[in-house]
Amino acid sequence: MRPVRAARLAPLALALLLGACAAEPPAPTPAPPPAAQPRLGLEPVSFTDLPGWGEDRAAEVLPALKRSCDRLLRLPTDRSIGQDGVGGTAADWYPACAAAARVPAGDDAAARALFETHFIPWRVSESGKADGLITGYFEPEIAGSRQRRGRFTQPVLGRPNDLVSVDLGRFRPELRGEQIVGRVEFGRLLPYPTRAEIDNGALDGRAPVLAWTDDPIAFAIMQIQGSGRIRFEDGSVQRLGVAASNGHKFVGLGALLREEGVEAGSMPAIRAWLSAHPDRAAPLMARNPRYIFYAVNQGDGPLGTEGVPLTPLRSVAIDPRFLPLGAPLWLDTTDPDGRPLRRLVMAQDTGAAIKGAVRADLFWGGGEPAFQAAGRMKSTGRLTLLLPLQRTPRLALD
Repeated sequence: MRPVRAARLAPLALALLLGACAAEPPAPTPAPPPAAQPRLGLEPVSFTDLPGWGEDRAAEVLPALKRSCDRLLRLPTDRSIGQDGVGGTAADWYPACAAAARVPAGDDAAARALFETHFIPWRVSESGKADGLITGYFEPEIAGSRQRRGRFTQPVLGRPNDLVSVDLGRFRPELRGEQIVGRVEFGRLLPYPTRAEIDNGALDGRAPVLAWTDDPIAFAIMQIQGSGRIRFEDGSVQRLGVAASNGHKFVGLGALLREEGVEAGSMPAIRAWLSAHPDRAAPLMARNPRYIFYAVNQGDGPLGTEGVPLTPLRSVAIDPRFLPLGAPLWLDTTDPDGRPLRRLVMAQDTGAAIKGAVRADLFWGGGEPAFQAAGRMKSTGRLTLLLPLQRTPRLALD
């Protein structure tokens, strides 16, 4: 019996021996420290510190300012303006808005005096850096038909009936300003279909068709810009505003082309390449998973995120995590030809690619000239935020 027991124990003893001789397992790799969160910096400066302040035609920004004031004046007096109340409360803006209504049209000196009297300029920085990226966007116009026929086969979709948008800040305060988009299926929230899936019919019957267009490339560019216009066969024009997105991350066409070894540094160059390579254009555009849904806009201009019509060369898109919508800014940058571009603008829009405190997208208007300018603009610049003279500091809780 003993030999049998020894034979049975031998493998166990061998395993223990080998284990004792084996090298110690390597220590686990420590997790990398969390990335530092971008930090907004605001430094008070004087109006004389703003390059070109006395040369701007300040009265041109007043229509945009008054549109933002109309929205502000409808808010509760204690409503905080901007993330964490950086812009104070709605009541803090009342004196400036009332004074703006009294400035005569076209009076640049009076408009400049309005800002100097009722606002304090604050130089914007992010984590100590005052220089940032300034780009441009425009309002595209594409050909369309009210029915699917002939060459008009690309649908322009309205908001689907099953799309759900969730404000994560309602569930966790640290996620304030973040949202996810999806659809509910069997009690679970699932990601919404991607651009490629939508183009392949994933939403058939679940989203209204607002129009049909004949140019997928022009339509893709319109979706990147946001709002747009459709010119129908009878010559009539219908404005469209952004109603929602499918919630997927935006991937720029320029970045996708670089992955293919193609350098196209501007939107006009990207459009030219896509038009010259139709066989490669469709699969490449489908790799941007983000899709925009539209609603009819009856206003006299494209609507920004703030809900007011945009003003060419006086409205900008910003990152609302840092800067408050509806606030004036002094923009100090260069145009696509390298000339100084210094002017008062209004923060009235946002964009999927507009991320950071010193980051702005200048609205150039509509038409081909605006496309050429906006599509080539990629400049270094600085922003100065103008906040009411009397500002109520508070934490934004609403």
